[in-house]
Amino acid sequence: MSTISASDVAELRKQTGAGLMDCKKALQESNGDYEGALEYLRKKGQKVAEKRADKDATEGCVVTALDAAKTTGVVLALCCETDFVAKNEGFIDLAKRLVQLALDHKVESVEQLNAVSIDGMTVAEKLVEQTGKTGEKIVVSELYRLSGDKLSTYIHAGSKIGVILAFKDGGKSGADEFFRGVAMHIAAMKPSILNYTEFDADFVAKETESMQSQIKVENEDRARLGKPLKTVPQFVSRLQLTPEVMKAAEEAIKAELKAEGKPEKIWDKILPGKLDRFVADNTLLDQEKCLLNQFFVLDETKTVQDAVKAFADQADIVAFRRVAIG
Repeated sequence: MSTISASDVAELRKQTGAGLMDCKKALQESNGDYEGALEYLRKKGQKVAEKRADKDATEGCVVTALDAAKTTGVVLALCCETDFVAKNEGFIDLAKRLVQLALDHKVESVEQLNAVSIDGMTVAEKLVEQTGKTGEKIVVSELYRLSGDKLSTYIHAGSKIGVILAFKDGGKSGADEFFRGVAMHIAAMKPSILNYTEFDADFVAKETESMQSQIKVENEDRARLGKPLKTVPQFVSRLQLTPEVMKAAEEAIKAELKAEGKPEKIWDKILPGKLDRFVADNTLLDQEKCLLNQFFVLDETKTVQDAVKAFADQADIVAFRRVAIG
């Protein structure tokens, strides 16, 4: 058997990032042959990856990358099993390399990224190699590519949530700061779609029944505790608020005002606020899932859509992606 020098071990470790004892073992098993040692480490990684295949990779980090013009970007989640590995500098550097690789190679899916070359192997093989080094399952769990007039990104503290947002600035300065605020809102409020118009009618019908049931159950608890009851909504989305529904709501409000003895000449001043309240009470699904219909966290008097138009009339949100780990 060839003599394995400390410098040989150090060089293999430098090139592969594998542990000291793993590198020594690889060189011993390959009788000092460098390529053989690399093959040994790859096979070790494959064996570890097979053993960890059914494990949950619920830790990791989210990273983003934009091109120089800030018109195309990628958001990516690299996942592992423990927070210890997720906070490792080598793991974070790998995530940054992968997101830049995805941007440079115009990658649009995890599958496409896995086939791209890195360090003389595919990304998929690289992740297997990293699994062998760390002893943990390592995978790219999500990847999205977005293009637009302008992009903004936001990574939440801890790198567990990342957002990429495409927008039109409306020709007004200060757009980068404003839309970064919108990206922060997305990170915090978890919208899944842009607007209620994207909802399927059957989905809205099922969610209406579900939300009504949830509030009724909650009201039973509130009644026992002597707390004010929540209003059980008739509807949950603007998709349901047809002109006929809004007309009926207006007539109901007028009847209420009449019963209260309010002079008819002041109804026009009261109606808008009452109708706004009706809409707010009956669009809970929109407020939960639709970005434009949520109340803006940086100005809760406005929806995100209203806040964008208040910033600049021609400004607009085109698309967004939110990626979260855990």
